[in-house]
Amino acid sequence: MSSHGWLLACVLAALAGKHFASFHPRLWGTERNCSINPPYLPVTVVHTKRRLQDLREAMTPENIAAYIIPAADAHLSEYTAPRDARIAFMTGFTGSAGTAVVTATKAVLWTDSRYWVQAERQMDCNWKLERDLSIGRISDWLLTEFPGGGRIGFDPFVFSLKTQEYYNANLAPGKLVLTSIPNLVDTIWGDRPPVPPHNLTRLPDQIIGRIWQTKVEEIRMEMMVNPYKPTALLLSALDETAWLFNLRGNDIPHNPFFYSYTLLTMNEIWLFVHIERVSEDLKAYLNSSCMESLCVQLRNYDAVRRDLQRYVEKPGVRVWVGTEYTNYALYEVIAQEKLVTSSYSPVLTTKAVKDETEKRILKNAHVRDAVAVIQLLMWLETAVPQGKETELSAAHYVNECRSKQKDSRGTSFETISASGPNAALAHYSPTNETNRKLTVDEMFLIDSGGQYLDGTTDITRTVHWGTPTAMQREAFTRVLMGNIEISRTVFPTGTKGSNMEMLARRALWEVGLNYGHGTGHGIGNYFGVHEWPVGFGSNNIPFKEGMFTSIEPGYYKDDDFGIRIEDIAVTVPAHTKYNGQNYLTFDTVSLVPYDRKLIDTSLLSAEQIQWLNRYYSTIRERMGPELDSQGLQREKEWMLHNTESFQTTAGSSGVLSSFTLSLAMLTVALLQELI
Repeated sequence: MSSHGWLLACVLAALAGKHFASFHPRLWGTERNCSINPPYLPVTVVHTKRRLQDLREAMTPENIAAYIIPAADAHLSEYTAPRDARIAFMTGFTGSAGTAVVTATKAVLWTDSRYWVQAERQMDCNWKLERDLSIGRISDWLLTEFPGGGRIGFDPFVFSLKTQEYYNANLAPGKLVLTSIPNLVDTIWGDRPPVPPHNLTRLPDQIIGRIWQTKVEEIRMEMMVNPYKPTALLLSALDETAWLFNLRGNDIPHNPFFYSYTLLTMNEIWLFVHIERVSEDLKAYLNSSCMESLCVQLRNYDAVRRDLQRYVEKPGVRVWVGTEYTNYALYEVIAQEKLVTSSYSPVLTTKAVKDETEKRILKNAHVRDAVAVIQLLMWLETAVPQGKETELSAAHYVNECRSKQKDSRGTSFETISASGPNAALAHYSPTNETNRKLTVDEMFLIDSGGQYLDGTTDITRTVHWGTPTAMQREAFTRVLMGNIEISRTVFPTGTKGSNMEMLARRALWEVGLNYGHGTGHGIGNYFGVHEWPVGFGSNNIPFKEGMFTSIEPGYYKDDDFGIRIEDIAVTVPAHTKYNGQNYLTFDTVSLVPYDRKLIDTSLLSAEQIQWLNRYYSTIRERMGPELDSQGLQREKEWMLHNTESFQTTAGSSGVLSSFTLSLAMLTVALLQELI
């Protein structure tokens, strides 16, 4: 046999063998396969063997059985700076939610359903994926691994008080001791990114309205009326200090924050920052050269624990902390008798209610942002049938359109641009390896947002350029029904979002569908895109007038398509029949029409169609002048065409009764809570 023949035979034998797929990665898709030998690893994984070896060597002198690595920074931020992305460094997984645990022989990552596929794409076979994120499950695993007890290491700066308490309570029966140690990942991370050198910036007073001195006095008033009489307030969440002083930074991608803490007393203000990043102009702005009650004393960021400890050693002092965002390293230095706690600090609860200026400018930011999304959708209608556009090009296009809007300051998160099966991953963002071409045969989901000097935006639209299936239309319509039902509901002020969240799911539940993420989150004026504590979860605060929230039900069919409809809305007074006081409803400030071909109006009630037509009338009223002012006549014509009124159909009346029942159930829940 010739050499060419032998080569051909070897190739054929390989193709026929059990390792055929390992020679052809496309047959395995984009996820790892650790069940074959050798394992199949997609190009998106990070190889972690050496990093795990280094970490285990660092664990040995600490005499710990396991080391816990949460996806958090010292401020318990949802989104972290590159230098705090310790899970990404150790595992390759870049999702925003997860906990890693490393022992002498095992490495495990826990995350929720939003990120299961992403984790399988990014981790090598040194890591096992656990499809859960609860502390209880992680604790059960540790108890099983170490039945004889032992020390479990953690960095107290990246644990919240509740996290530490939950682990302690769960591990104690098995004689596992949670032990504070320095962060071991940092010790082995040789090229850990540095703190960005950029200086802090201030918001123009003419944009934001309230000067920082006014805000300080407002918060001091909150301290005065607190019945536990705190002498100081500790601010740990990054948006707390940024809001209080009308300052912004660039330490975290897409989020205008900077590393900081604040200790506010009745006669002093301590601001903990990297002082070298504060310009002389900002020092003058903060009155940092004096010692009076409205003068900001600059202190080194790394001195916060030491200086806080010195403060609490004084007699008669009491420190107020919000437990949701205070790390355990700071909490543990405050004696219990000198501690005042609430879930959220008065800064976060005050910031959640926008004043008239903040409401006006945030609405204006959404008008300009809607221009960019309209430009994207109009462009894709023409471009996709030509077969040239991809998920990445769509993401680039919408963000390029945003960058041309007034006061644009970039994106508010990594754009989710997803087609077909990629859209079934709720938090998918395209990469060069996973990028798909957009086609008229698949659904497309775009979830994107912008940062502007006057506001932060976040909007999701799902479209189809061809002929959607009956199931796709029904699923989309039922997602839309959930969005409308929350948007049009009337409720007493002080109602918790968790008591109305079921309205977003009922139309889906009726046919056995659901979604695995939250229904909404707060949003602010040039801040993080997920602004706590507003939203529809059990740990969100009750709604008051002037709060902004997203409303974003969805549905995701594995390996097929994904649907999400997300709007931002503000709570406003409701006009009720009997002039009842203190009732609220939502005013939607996102101003982009939904894809008409995906809406089956026969499923909608008459009230839902009326709401939809009023919303479309509002889009015309608010967007028409803006598109005219920017000279975008073609975009205006597209907007007018896509906001034509819907007609009430004969099939509408049948759905009304189910939503009437839903509203009745909501009323009962509210009455029970009020009683």
